[in-house]
Amino acid sequence: MTTSATASDGPSSAPAPRMSCSARLGRNLVAAIAVGVGLGAVVLASLLIVRHAFLGVLAVAAAVGTWELASALRRGAGIVVPLPVLLLGGQAMVWLAWPYGLRGLAASFAVTALACLLWRMRVGTAHYVRDVSASLFTAAYVPLFCSFATLMVVVEDGLGRVLTFLLCVFASDIGGYAAGVTAGRHPMAPTISPRKSWEGFAGSQAAGMLTGALCVAFLLGGPWWAGALTGALLVISATLGDLVESMVKRDLGIKDMGTLLPGHGGLMDRLDSLLPTAVVAWLVLSLVVPV
Repeated sequence: MTTSATASDGPSSAPAPRMSCSARLGRNLVAAIAVGVGLGAVVLASLLIVRHAFLGVLAVAAAVGTWELASALRRGAGIVVPLPVLLLGGQAMVWLAWPYGLRGLAASFAVTALACLLWRMRVGTAHYVRDVSASLFTAAYVPLFCSFATLMVVVEDGLGRVLTFLLCVFASDIGGYAAGVTAGRHPMAPTISPRKSWEGFAGSQAAGMLTGALCVAFLLGGPWWAGALTGALLVISATLGDLVESMVKRDLGIKDMGTLLPGHGGLMDRLDSLLPTAVVAWLVLSLVVPV
């Protein structure tokens, strides 16, 4: 999700050629901004009007993300995963984490994994390990990770926790994008994500740490330094999450996970940094600002 850019698409040993600003922007910026604002409005409305309505947003995101990843696996590598099992199991993870916490989440994932093992037996032994591995990867990567946002929002100060998580990731996005477009020179991972630069990562860290310090201090009543540390860790997680999805797409030989969102690709192309960061945010905030 982080969109920091670098000027080089070639090997890291070659000097990075200068690119125009329009070339660095890549996608349809107007459409991307409009879609981003719309998604942000839906998320904020669900959180601010009725906090638990955010669970509905998470449930939809988990379902759409699961469908997109399953479609990408089939389109790119001919891997077929048990979509009905993953969709039903994903909803169980998101919703059962509300009343039952980690126990509900763990039980739902375990039952989903078992169902994937049994469902695939109907087809035969050919590619059994490959298909089951892809199924478990999908179950963990999308609904399991997504459900950690459920664990954050249902506690008493859940609004502040989820806002801290989301605002740090968005700040990382914006800071990285601005620094990468204006000053990106040194590729971070040229063979995985050629547009991502170390300058962009520095911009992400600056914006993320500042946002984390402010959010933890004013939304959660914690020390500012704990917020700065939280922001730094969430930026690292968001950046790695973006790189992980880039590796998945390169392995499958596809450009985007889907076409649902104009200027962005699929919903999974927006969730890439949020999903693993939800796990990190829940863990870090539980330590620095105990419930």
